[in-house]
Order: sequence, then C-alpha cells, then structure tokens
Amino acid sequence: MVVPEGFVLPPWYLLVPLAVALAGVVTILWLLAPPVTDETVVSFAPWMMLGSTLHVLYKIDAFPSQIEALFSAPAVYATTATVAGIAWILGSFLYAAGLQRSIEWFVGLSGTGFFSVFAAITLLFGWEVGTFQPFWPVMSVIVAGIVAAVAWIALSLWFTEVATATSVTGALVVFSQALDGVSTAVGYDVLGASEEVPISRTILEAGGSLPTAEYLGAGWLFVLVKLALSLAIVGLFAEFVREAPREGRLLLGLIVAVGLGPGTHNVLLFVVS
Repeated sequence: MVVPEGFVLPPWYLLVPLAVALAGVVTILWLLAPPVTDETVVSFAPWMMLGSTLHVLYKIDAFPSQIEALFSAPAVYATTATVAGIAWILGSFLYAAGLQRSIEWFVGLSGTGFFSVFAAITLLFGWEVGTFQPFWPVMSVIVAGIVAAVAWIALSLWFTEVATATSVTGALVVFSQALDGVSTAVGYDVLGASEEVPISRTILEAGGSLPTAEYLGAGWLFVLVKLALSLAIVGLFAEFVREAPREGRLLLGLIVAVGLGPGTHNVLLFVVS
C-alpha cells in the first residue's frame, strides 16, 4: 500500500468541475505571475491550516453528503488550493487598483478569517459532544515551537548563509515539519492514535522496536527524521532561492504545506476526538 488510508476521490460530477476550476485558477496565476516572497508564504499559512480543518470536519461528518467528498483526501487539497488561488487573484487586482496595501495582506487576512470560522466550528463540535480535550494537542504545539526554534537557531549559528538565504520561509519549513512530527508522536505514543501514511507508520514502528521505546516511546524517531529532513531540505534549497527567489520560495511553500497541513489536522482532530 503506497497511499494513505482513507484516500477517496469524489464522484465525476464533483471531480470534473473541481479540476476545471483549479486549472483555471492556476492558468490565471501563471499569466499574472504575482511575486512570491517570504510574506507570500506566510500569508498562505492560514489557507494551509484551513484545508486541514475542512478535512477534520469531513472526518466528523459535518458536511452535507452531497458535497462531503470535496473535503476528503486528496480532494480537500484541490478545493482549498482553488479558493486560496482565487483569493490570490483578487488580492492582485485589488492591490493593482490601490484598494489593498499589499497582495499578501489580503491573502493572509482572508485566509485567517476562513480558518478562524471553520476552526471555531470544529472546536464547538468537540465541546458539544463532550470530546473536547485540548491539553495534549496544545502541548504538542508548544513542544513543536521549542524544537523548531532550537533547530533554527542551531542552523543560523552553524550555517548562517543558509538561514539568511531562506529566511522566514526556511524557518516556517522547519516549524511545519516539527509540528507534524511532534503531533504525530504525541498522538501515537500518548493518545493511541493510528498513523494513516505508510512511510510514517513504518518509521513509528521502527521507533517502537528500539530499546528506547520503553522509556521514550516510538515517536521520538519520527520527530528526529522530520526535523533532519526539514533542515536538509532548507540547506539544499538555499542556493536555488538565491538564484531563483520566486520559484525557490514557491517550492519551499509547498513543503511548508506538507508539514503544516498534517500537523494542524492532527492537533484539531486530537482536540475534538
């Protein structure tokens, strides 16, 4: 098995319009060629978190059956990317018309608004059904922040040119992967959650087979692997970001999404289930 459990494609009458809409948005953005800076990547962070929130709502059956497949995996990524792309397009036009102080301001503000609303709905669901348990999820965010900060400070001291080149985007890559790693470890070792991604499950099982599992659990190895990979990726992308800042930061932004999305998903799901 090479795909995560729960991999569902929407029926054709939802999949085709979604694919057409996403292709249209990508085409318009390609023609507009908006700038991609550190601020751009940060402004899309709430949209990455929104996608995860929508998938959590899908898992707790919060959507009508007619459209719920749009928020399954992997369709939820396309759904969120389409709406976020529309916000990017609108932000570009509003900025060009002098109605917004920056494109990133509009993208970040709209993404934060959507994320806040749907995250509140998710938390309210957990509160109403009596499954609201925030302690360990909140702890995983705090620990991830500390781990990421230590790792980024170490990188900045020993590989200053890498940290300078990748800047805020590089730091966000490290934090996003740390959040995914720590939240997965907490879920696996403390909350008894299962892991859907085959590769991640293999690493967790490897950690559980080590002599340290009795004392440290199995998740520490997963955190270490995620952190090492994120630092290696930042190091490998440093030269690319210098030579092609737009393309380099765009690719690093996708790597941020790969970590921040699953990490946010873990945290919210553990809070309400």
